Amino acid sequence: MTLAGTLEAAEAAAPVESLDVVARMLKERLGAASVSFLITDFNGGSVVRLGAAGSVETGEPARRIPLRGTLYDEVIRSQRPGVEDKGEGAPVRIVAPVTNRGDAIGVLELFLPAAPDAETMREIGETAHALAYIVIANRSFTDVYQWGRRTAPLSLAAEIQHRLLPASLACEAAQFAVAGALEPADHVGGDTFDYVIDRDAVQLSITDAMGHDVAAALMATLVVGALRRARRAGADLEEQAREADQAMREHGHGGYVTGQLLRISLLDGQTQFINAGHPWPLRMRDGHVQQIVPKVDRPFGFQPPRPYRVQSLDLRPGDRLVMLTDGMLERNARSLDLSDLIVRTRALHPREAARTLIGAIVDAGHGHLEDDATVMCLDWHGTGHSQRDAATGADLTDASPPSRTGPTAGGTPPWQG
Repeated sequence: MTLAGTLEAAEAAAPVESLDVVARMLKERLGAASVSFLITDFNGGSVVRLGAAGSVETGEPARRIPLRGTLYDEVIRSQRPGVEDKGEGAPVRIVAPVTNRGDAIGVLELFLPAAPDAETMREIGETAHALAYIVIANRSFTDVYQWGRRTAPLSLAAEIQHRLLPASLACEAAQFAVAGALEPADHVGGDTFDYVIDRDAVQLSITDAMGHDVAAALMATLVVGALRRARRAGADLEEQAREADQAMREHGHGGYVTGQLLRISLLDGQTQFINAGHPWPLRMRDGHVQQIVPKVDRPFGFQPPRPYRVQSLDLRPGDRLVMLTDGMLERNARSLDLSDLIVRTRALHPREAARTLIGAIVDAGHGHLEDDATVMCLDWHGTGHSQRDAATGADLTDASPPSRTGPTAGGTPPWQG
């Protein structure tokens, strides 16, 4: 089972049957009692087993298998295959990560008649990696994968919100690793995050629309659409912000959206930053968390219009940058030391760190959020070239704890200060 052969066999099948083809190939090749693929749900807290195409009952909610404390969780977090051998003639269970560029899509699970040797484990690992490409290639043709990720029915607002997110919630490259996580409130609040990698830069954005439900989701759609349109036309950060602001003022019906835009050069590491009335981000360096305190401009759509200021951000190899929405600072989470949690999760991949931060907020709210909680976590590794001296750009850090003032968190909005 070569990588090319696996992909070729999957491509020859219908999109909803491509996984079944790979499963049959593995069963025949390794004599497995069963082979299945389990996909992670939207929130990354559980997996859903996708059976044969003919047995996927998409009219019913997907059956959720919670990750916490399972072998699936261990494999996803470590990104290493797990082997469970109970002996006494019991089948040996193999679980391998199905991941592409840091995006943990799910796991491959097999039950073999005997413990696998090194060559068999290598073959299983290669097949699991091929499955990631198969899922990515086929998920745009069928709703089966979307069905598997929905362990609860989505509201219309949540459906709109999820379609605004990037197709992959995490990405790894030589210079960085980035991941985002979003937990919708009981009444969706319009949070979004986005990223894109160009030849010479990585760009990130995080936004929060005022209000809740469909109205907030529609405003989020306006801003994300305007930002992507400007970005894809080659506009710089200032022009992207201006077009997002204009879209809100022309079509936002008096609403506004807060946001942050970030652009990091992959050539020299220089970082540009715009804050549009959004909660300040946090930077962890050498095990210490500091708050980034930039100049704050008005949210998109906030009258009267004013120019947006592009600022420098001091980012060095080894830094972790955390951007969040005010749902991460809501009243129920005031007892949570966010800075301490960022330090305690510093050894985790940004994907797992983001999920842990979101999980802590959900636990603090006893499973119910008043506002969406969204976080983006970026690890900057550096460009491999000589780095920019921090003295060449303004150091915007402040050792004070995270501010809890923001558009909906009480106190004076930062853009009015």
